[in-house]
Amino acid sequence: MAEPVGGARRDSCAARSRRWGESQLGTASYARRWLLVEQPGAWGADALISSGLPDRVAEQLRILQGALPARVLLLRRPGRATTPDGPRSVYVGWSSAVDSWLERLDLDDVRDLPGLDLRPLSEGGSVGGQPVTAPVYLVCTNGRHDPCCAEYGRPVVQALEEVVGERVWECSHVGGDRFAANLVCLPDGQFYGQLDPASAVEVVAAHEQSRIALAYWRGRSSLAFGAQAAEGFARAAFDLTGRDDLRFLGSRRDGDRLRVRFVRPTGEVIEVIVEVARRTVSEPLTCAGTGRVTSDIELVTIVQHGAR
Repeated sequence: MAEPVGGARRDSCAARSRRWGESQLGTASYARRWLLVEQPGAWGADALISSGLPDRVAEQLRILQGALPARVLLLRRPGRATTPDGPRSVYVGWSSAVDSWLERLDLDDVRDLPGLDLRPLSEGGSVGGQPVTAPVYLVCTNGRHDPCCAEYGRPVVQALEEVVGERVWECSHVGGDRFAANLVCLPDGQFYGQLDPASAVEVVAAHEQSRIALAYWRGRSSLAFGAQAAEGFARAAFDLTGRDDLRFLGSRRDGDRLRVRFVRPTGEVIEVIVEVARRTVSEPLTCAGTGRVTSDIELVTIVQHGAR
């Protein structure tokens, strides 16, 4: 994988992950509900409490994060000047194995956010926003959380802005710092990592055509880690790159092994068994020096059964 444009030469967590040849399959952060709030300007390591959001708004977002529950992210336009006051865009979305959607709400002031009734989202229901019909792309550039996110992420944002315009946003921490640059495709909840500008454009071109670029795919946010990896193994084994080529049916755990079942549009069922093991690495998993335990997800077997 390429170094970030401009060349970060430090021994970063992203550089170490590439050097280890670490697989990123099955590492997408779990999320089915999304709450995305535009907040221009600088963000701290914990963006919700150190981004200039009014205290009442930040507290409400923290409550919603646990109550809905939802993945709460801050957004900002690529390379735009700070505008502490003014209109804000809010996206609310749902990603599941069955369906996905995204809605947009426009606020005159971010202080109006606590007045929104977002309770329907807890059951995957609409909150009455404007339906978003084209994919939206998020690139983590939260450099205060981890420098790799900014170093690798900002060149990717610039490249994608030339391709999809205002459908790409910079976002706060999405998880998996060492896989920077990280890209989230909504409303599907597809995660990609270890991107540079050229591969990011390739991934988005595939996504726009309802295909998955398996070489950079981390997984889909609606599935647990083991099931994400199982889907990746099944797709690679049967060359299934269409987004709808597999539908998750369910999974069953037996010790360190997980049995995961998918169905193809033609009715065949694919059963994947993976083994999940924890591994301690010699160097920290982030630039902040946190974490030395990671998971290895290995393929045990894949079997395809006839149409149901």
